[in-house]
Amino acid sequence: MSISLRALAQAAGVSIGTASRALKHQAGVSEQQRQHVQQLAAELGYDISRLQREPIRRILFLLHAQHTTANATPFYAEVERGARLECLDKGIELQPFSVNANSSIRRQLLQQEADAILCVGFIEPETLAVVQALGKPTTLIDASAPQLASVNPDNQAGTRLMTAQLIAQGRQRIAFLSGSLAHHSIRLRERGYREALFQAGRLADPALEALIPPGLDLASGTRLALNELLNLAVPPDAIIAFNDACALIVQDACRERGMTLPDDMLICGFDDIAAAEAAHLSTVAVDKAALGAAGVAQLLAAAEHQEITDTLHPVRLILRASTGV
Repeated sequence: MSISLRALAQAAGVSIGTASRALKHQAGVSEQQRQHVQQLAAELGYDISRLQREPIRRILFLLHAQHTTANATPFYAEVERGARLECLDKGIELQPFSVNANSSIRRQLLQQEADAILCVGFIEPETLAVVQALGKPTTLIDASAPQLASVNPDNQAGTRLMTAQLIAQGRQRIAFLSGSLAHHSIRLRERGYREALFQAGRLADPALEALIPPGLDLASGTRLALNELLNLAVPPDAIIAFNDACALIVQDACRERGMTLPDDMLICGFDDIAAAEAAHLSTVAVDKAALGAAGVAQLLAAAEHQEITDTLHPVRLILRASTGV
């Protein structure tokens, strides 16, 4: 008689979710754990056919509440659109959802009755741990975490290219205005900025890296960080904002100070949201819908017990009037 998955997990000293992922060759377990669980399954006579999963019919689009604000919505709404179109083509329901931190995360997720989960953008580590323990196919979009497959734009290349462009235009003091570095994408965008400076033989000036203080909304936080930059003894002559929403606020604030753009300051963002084109903002274009579609494709591959790996989507520069082009 075949033992249960619970009994197998107990014998292996792992959670049920880890045992399930190990047997299905999914991400989220180490190779050592995978081999250990599979060896025990063979020794104890676990019936692998028990793991045959019903086709994915419902995917949870898990988005942090901070990503549902007006400033974040243009980016993540496009990611959701791409995921939804991919699901529609395959007869799958996509359910957007944000957890309530004041009640049981596990209970909330189970109540959604999803077959697979897309974790989109920044998600707290404790929430990701609960998601992993469920043992469902899981993919991250615009994020990264150990032992979970992910889909990301090439954030580092994007700011590297933009910084190199500004250097080529003769700008000497290029600043980077950053949001929280707890976000995977923002960390890599800052790294690309520094990488371009290094490749040009320039030392990174800490005074030119302004961070939006935690706890502030984007508008007030951006203005506070911008004031720090503009009040330097030698202010920047170009600013790369961590995303377009931030860059648009920088543009408005500079004009309010009486600056003539782009003569007095070159400004650029990242993501290429619709408002960036209307404001003639130079930016780094991200195919946001493609990220969503690729995330769904990864989940379907995982459900078929296929090995899946992180994927990096190319980005491209969009040069407009805000950088004098």
